[in-house]
Formats: sequence, structure tokens, C-alpha cells
Amino acid sequence: MLVTITTRGDAAPDLSHLLHKHPERAQSFDLSVGTAHVFYPADTPDECTAALLLEVDAIALARSKRYGADAQALSRYVNDRPYASTSMLALAIGQVFRSAMGGRSASRPERAAEPLDLELALTSVPSEVDEHGVGLATRLFAPLGWDVEETRRPLDDTRPEWGDAATVGLRLRGRVRLADALRQLTVLLPVLDDAKHYWVGDDEVGTLLRRGEGWLAGHPLRELITTRSLAHQRSLVDDATGRLLGLDGAAGDGGAVVGGAGDTAVDEVSADDDGTTAPPETPLYRRRAEAVLTALADVQAHTVADVGCGEGALLRHLFADRSFTTIIGTDVAPRELARAERRLRLDDVSDEQRARVRLLQSSVTYSDDRIAGLDAVVLMEVVEHVDPERLPALEASVFQAARPAAVVVTTPNAEHNVRFPSLAAGRFRHPDHRFEWTRDEFRRWAQAVGDRHGYTVEHRPVGDDDPEVGPPTQLALFRRHTTGSHTTTSPTTTSPTTGGTAA
Repeated sequence: MLVTITTRGDAAPDLSHLLHKHPERAQSFDLSVGTAHVFYPADTPDECTAALLLEVDAIALARSKRYGADAQALSRYVNDRPYASTSMLALAIGQVFRSAMGGRSASRPERAAEPLDLELALTSVPSEVDEHGVGLATRLFAPLGWDVEETRRPLDDTRPEWGDAATVGLRLRGRVRLADALRQLTVLLPVLDDAKHYWVGDDEVGTLLRRGEGWLAGHPLRELITTRSLAHQRSLVDDATGRLLGLDGAAGDGGAVVGGAGDTAVDEVSADDDGTTAPPETPLYRRRAEAVLTALADVQAHTVADVGCGEGALLRHLFADRSFTTIIGTDVAPRELARAERRLRLDDVSDEQRARVRLLQSSVTYSDDRIAGLDAVVLMEVVEHVDPERLPALEASVFQAARPAAVVVTTPNAEHNVRFPSLAAGRFRHPDHRFEWTRDEFRRWAQAVGDRHGYTVEHRPVGDDDPEVGPPTQLALFRRHTTGSHTTTSPTTTSPTTGGTAA
């Protein structure tokens, strides 16, 4: 199995820095599937090509129990696993180019952050053809902006009646960030083959979401990708889909939002007048994070707690910005905190950087003096997961006990749900939502909370602001009064259906 990565022009001298592999010597790496060799067929000021060659031990592969329980099965000995570019190559890319996939480069940080003109070439890639004669590789990579070239040869030149081979030579050309290109390869190569060579468990969901961040939610073949990536295990597929489109947000502002785990989104990719497919818009979960970061910048926050942080979608952005000197992530689930820790790769950073972050098990409805007195507290898509009768406890813990200088709250706008074709009337966007507020209901709740605890409230739309039903997500920015006094009264339960106070 061979994959080459080529870039030309002024970025060519920087490719080896981004890959963290020296161009003047060949390197070999012992992996669980064989030996990976990295070398540079071309390295000039104008063009650089890095190659990864994976050499699989076919005999060890056949003897290994991980590739099947039946030691007598013929498929253990007669198969294309040592030769086709599938999950084994994806594993090699992920391990050998791990630092490059993380988008990190101490010597070339600007190059690591920007898209490059890349050309990727792979040998023997499975690519089944659909009824229109289009290979699966094209259907997977083209929506991501790649120019895809599949070269398919006859199975045997002397036996034309046997037809074409099932594998193709694959060439991808596009302007893509190197880290994103490598992540896409590691996700999509196993999808092409639909036969991962290792056991797929719960941790694979987190890996898929990390590597698919920014593009998987809006991919037109998202359901196929998640299903094959997770070995057709329905519970894992439902978990991944729910976290992609529910907890992490919708796939697109103009498209459908998942109504619950396992639903599929439609209309996430638009068609141009000439019939070609246009790339998906920026996913709503990313626009939501950007809106929160903008709000934090507006209040000049440097010490921040992300309450209900989950697996760290927002923490990752906070950690990347050195202006945030103290970052606290809290969640009631230790499993989510463990995922957040892995996502932040705290083991790979300096002690000074690691000291900026604390991950704490805590509940949003209980006072916790570990988050008291900060510049800001963020509740991003959290309030709707709290039972209505527990909202006064949330209010007391955040606005009264923690009492930060600012609070940022985002929550779905229930009025916008009619714009999601896959969302049945009356259904929430995620099965764990206890309620979803209209704009008026959210404003009433926010204003009442601000009045009780001495905060002014500013409302901002997140996503395209529909003139009839408003934006898909609504944001409230609370700023604590710096002068004057206020009277704190006991919070009353806010009804999620009327926005008034419950008896």
C-alpha cells in the first residue's frame, strides 16, 4: 500500500516540517499491522513529495485471531487485505503522521494553519461503482472539495470477460489544510472497504467525531460513513449521529437538523444552477462556537468555565487561544471529561500549557466554588437538557454562587424547527432535550434572571436569522452590573412553554 503527498510552489520546503519527518533519511516504523516506511521521492525548492509505504506481513495477518474467529476459513488466506489501501493504511497514516493530523508545527505554525495545494495519490483503493457509473471514492471525496481521479484497470488484461478490477488508482487534488486532508483519509479509507481490521468499540465514536470535525456533519453520505466506520453497530451509529447533529449542533443552517439519534439530515448540500454540487455551508455547531468566542472577546474574558463541557468541543477553541489564562471544563459525566482530556491532548503539551486547564466533575444545578469569581461562565446548549423544575437551581449555582462577570448562554430556537424537514412537528432536536424555548420565552427567562441578579442582557442570533422564524440558535450575553446595587430574590421556576413563572 502506498500513499504519496505532494505540494508545489513556495510551500514545498515546508511539507517535511508539517509532517515531522526529515526528507534526507528514510524512516521505518513498526506497527501492529506491519512496517511503515516514510521517504521522499522528490524534495526540491519547487516540489516536495512524501511517501508512506505500508508493508503488511501476510502470514502474520492470516495467523492473527483478530481477523476472524474461524481459523479454517479460506478468506483468512485468500483476500486482498495485505494489498488494498483500506483500514490498515488509515491506521498507519494516523500513527506515523499523528502530529501532522493534529495541525501542530513548532517550526511552521502558519503553514500548519493554512490550506495548501495538495495532491494525494494512493494505490489499490476499493471503489464500488453505483448505478450511474460513479465510484464510491469520488462520491466520498468530491463533496469535500477534492478534484478526484479514479484509474480503473481490467482485472486481467488477457481475460477481458472478467471485467474491471474492484480497486482503483486514486488521485486527489485540492487546496486543503494538511491536517484536514490526513483526517479525511483516515476516516474514508475504511469506509471504501467496509471492513475494519480491528475491533470497533465506544472509543471509536469519539475518534470519528474528532477526525470528522468540520466536514462530517454536512457530508451527503454521512449516514454511510458513520455506519461503515462503526462496523454497522446501530447503537454506536445512533450515538455518533446524535452527537454530531444534536449535542454538537445541526449540520447546516438551511438544512435539516436531526430530530433524535439515528435520524438522518437532508438538504445539507445545495445544487448550483448547472447541476453541480456545492460544498456544504459552515455547520451550525461551528458558528455557535464562533459566536460564543466573539462574546467572550467582547467582555474581555481571560478566565472562563465551560459548564456542561461534554467532550470538549468549545474547550478546544479556548485552549488554542493563549489569551484565555484559566480554562475550566465541568461535566457531570466522567466519561465525557476523559474524552475532553484526550481531545485536548494534554499529555502532549508543556506543563505551563497544561496548567491553564482544569477538568472537573460537577453539576450545573449544584453550587461549586471552584468556578466562582471568573471572568465568564459559558452554558453552550446546556439549559435545554435541564428539567424545568431544576432551572432555579441552575440559576442559583451560576448567577448567584459562581457570580462571574459575564455569562454566555446558547439554546435552540424552537420557532426555527419548522425549517427542518426531517424534524416531525412537536419533536425536539435531540432526545435528551427537556424543552426548547421560543425567542420570547428565552428573552423572558433571561431578563428575569438578569433582573434578579444584577446583570444586563444582550440577545444575539446564531446562524442565518430567518425573517419569519428567527435564527436556529439564540444567544444571551449577560454582563454583571459594575455600579449600583440590586436585590437578589429567590428564583422561580420558568415554564418552558409559556416563559412565565410556574405555580
